[in-house]
Amino acid sequence: MKTSHHDIKDTLVNPILLYDEVNEDANNLLNTYHSVTARKSNDTMKLLTVFSAFFLPLTFIAGIYGMNFDFMPELHWKRGYLFSLGLMAIISAIIYVWFKRKKII
Repeated sequence: MKTSHHDIKDTLVNPILLYDEVNEDANNLLNTYHSVTARKSNDTMKLLTVFSAFFLPLTFIAGIYGMNFDFMPELHWKRGYLFSLGLMAIISAIIYVWFKRKKII
């Protein structure tokens, strides 16, 4: 039984083509995995950004009103505490509406 040059070539080319196909599939799977991981990371960063956007101004207001000085007229008002809570609620509502209009949340 005599094998020709083309039979040997075909025998060697088929595994090489199969290797190339498997290698390309593995690269596609790896790229898909990286895309999904990046998407999850972006979603997490988006959520953290929303939380920080809500709480940063509120923390600032609470920090100002938590200082020990006596030169703020609101501290002596009968409804000064409600004023600061109302201000925080208004700021939160504005941030919420802004995020809704930008379709972030």
